[in-house]
Amino acid sequence: MKTFYSILANSLAASLTNSFVWFAVTFWVYLETKSVVATSVMAGVYFGTVAITGFFLGSIVDRYRKKTSMMLSGIVTLILYVVALVIYLATPSAVFSDPSSINLWVFIVLTLFGAIAGNIRAIALSTVVTILIPEENRDKANGMVGTANGVSFLVASIFSGLVIGFMGILWMMILAVGLTVLVIIHLITIPIEEKEIVHAESHMESIDIRGTIDAVNKVPGLFGLIFFNTFNNFLGGVFMSLMDAYGLSMVSVQVWGMLWGILSMGFIVGGLIVAKKGLGKKPLKTLFISNIVMWVICIFFTIQASIVLLAVGLFIYLCLIPVVEATEQTIMQKVIPPDRQGRVFGFAQSVEQAASPITAFMIGPIAKFIFIPFMTTGAGVELIGDWFGTGTARGLALLFTFTGIIGLIITLIAMQTNAYKQLSLIYKKEKPDYNPAAIV
Repeated sequence: MKTFYSILANSLAASLTNSFVWFAVTFWVYLETKSVVATSVMAGVYFGTVAITGFFLGSIVDRYRKKTSMMLSGIVTLILYVVALVIYLATPSAVFSDPSSINLWVFIVLTLFGAIAGNIRAIALSTVVTILIPEENRDKANGMVGTANGVSFLVASIFSGLVIGFMGILWMMILAVGLTVLVIIHLITIPIEEKEIVHAESHMESIDIRGTIDAVNKVPGLFGLIFFNTFNNFLGGVFMSLMDAYGLSMVSVQVWGMLWGILSMGFIVGGLIVAKKGLGKKPLKTLFISNIVMWVICIFFTIQASIVLLAVGLFIYLCLIPVVEATEQTIMQKVIPPDRQGRVFGFAQSVEQAASPITAFMIGPIAKFIFIPFMTTGAGVELIGDWFGTGTARGLALLFTFTGIIGLIITLIAMQTNAYKQLSLIYKKEKPDYNPAAIV
């Protein structure tokens, strides 16, 4: 556990640095260019790249020792941040106010890939849990990972804006480079005992997308779990894309920013609960119950224009996210052989994250041309406007409620599927015809 705690602290520092950089660069680009198109393209490219690179990053984790993979992640991140810093220093500041500037987008891409290189570490951390933690305690360890991710999100979201506002992008990049160096130095001091992993195939062959899909397919119900979480990400993207617009319709930007800082504590609380209590003997049941609660909240937390109702609902929603993530990790750590886990975790990340950019590009037009008109000048005004309210914000609220209803229906259907029942039996080792050794 001492080694695990050291790795977790090291990963927290790395994740915090990378999140800090990406949040700060996004704020800075908007302030410099005043272009929402530039920031939306950044978000789409970021999520799209995360989805595409999951296969490749997972193969790196399986091909090399876990500490080597983490070290590679840190070194690549450091190199990209240093090059980005050099480009910033060599470019006149006026150039960065032009959203079509090549130097601006080179800077953005370098920092983007520097942050994404950190995903190697995130995938490796899930496999390190398998190596270092006994099976009966992995759910709690995954809860600690969720807590660390929550702390990273909370601190990065608060301090990135403060650093850009008071110190500027130059000092932000200097801090990022310095923190990354410290992370690498600390990682050198941490021993991770693991057996030698030998692969005869070449590096490109080790990506092995076909073999990874086959490995997932050999675990009955695992594809169902991955696609269920993908669909949840697709629906959850509705809230992440439109929540700021809805919240700012009720409070000032200062209050909304402070509120998000407080609400982010939900990630930490949820992770701590899993770390303390675990997921129970039936983690899949815990997953579905958590999703039922999340979607019921989504149906009702915008039923009236109340910032208190919204805040309470969002806090509970964010508390449950670490539970859902820990469940998937715990199940995969048990049913997938360690030498294939990096690729499977990478595959799951690619598939599940692919939903986010799709939602980001789709949901805006849907809100603008369907739900907002429905609650401003359309039939919704007469049908439910007297108690639900009317206007642009109530159109967004109706979209949230509609999304919650769809999510609840899909969850209840998924609970009745054969895939859920088979995966539950495999996890409990009650499926006699299942042979884990067949997964190679």
